[in-house]
Amino acid sequence: MSATPFSSSTLPSLSAVVTRLRAAGCVFAEDEARLLVSAADSPEALTEMVSRRTAGLPLEHVIGWAEFYGLRIAVDTGVFVPRRRTEFLVRQAAALIHQTPAGRPAVVVDLCCGSGALGAALLATAHGPVELYASDLDPAAVACARHNVGSGGTVLEGDLFDALPDDLRSRIDILIANVPYVPTREVGLLPSEAREHEPLVALDGGDDGLDVLRRVTAEAPHWLAPGGHLLFETSERQVPDAVGTVRRDGLAPRVVTSEEWEATVVVAQLRGARLGAVALSPDPRGR
Repeated sequence: MSATPFSSSTLPSLSAVVTRLRAAGCVFAEDEARLLVSAADSPEALTEMVSRRTAGLPLEHVIGWAEFYGLRIAVDTGVFVPRRRTEFLVRQAAALIHQTPAGRPAVVVDLCCGSGALGAALLATAHGPVELYASDLDPAAVACARHNVGSGGTVLEGDLFDALPDDLRSRIDILIANVPYVPTREVGLLPSEAREHEPLVALDGGDDGLDVLRRVTAEAPHWLAPGGHLLFETSERQVPDAVGTVRRDGLAPRVVTSEEWEATVVVAQLRGARLGAVALSPDPRGR
């Protein structure tokens, strides 16, 4: 923990902060207290931050950043907080980036980018050059993503593929779409930190949680390069329907799971070349 720039005699004690956080129901009160003390630049700021946290604001919004893939990702108030389990999705994408043919950058697109955490993580982990584009419908998220991605990529505002330049058609090697997949009827069951402080558009996936995914899979074959991949996170119980959607739109899926991360990722590949507007269909057995 970095030293605070003010006198310890004027600082509310760490134990006092822990006590307030515990009383508010914060499970990891000790860890959160240390982060808050480290982030505060004055006793007044610390008091205000603790008040915001005990009022229910996500810790990441209070301190202004989230840890993701070993990076500090800036997260402004009202922007979707990247989940640690989504690091598993990034790992799958990073492995595919490394398979991009030598001699050219890997073309990577991060749809529904939120804070830009996934794109920033891929930039940090790639061994070779990456041509990165990220997009989101939410202006606050776009501003945040531009900060996190910096000069390493282009962040665009718009609805899914509508935000992308046309010259990316049939050129994308890796398409990450961290789409919302919570069924509408279950949004109210989410922790209050999410449902009250994160944008609904980043959480609500429609009646069965797959509405946005269907829009992505319908368009993805027009944007992916031959052999390119679409990757997205979903819940275990949604896998059969998600895989069916991917296959119907001409992509060959495989499912990757991690007990450690409690994560389920679908990796879908565009097989062969495109003939006009029709993608060649993969073997229905995924071979």
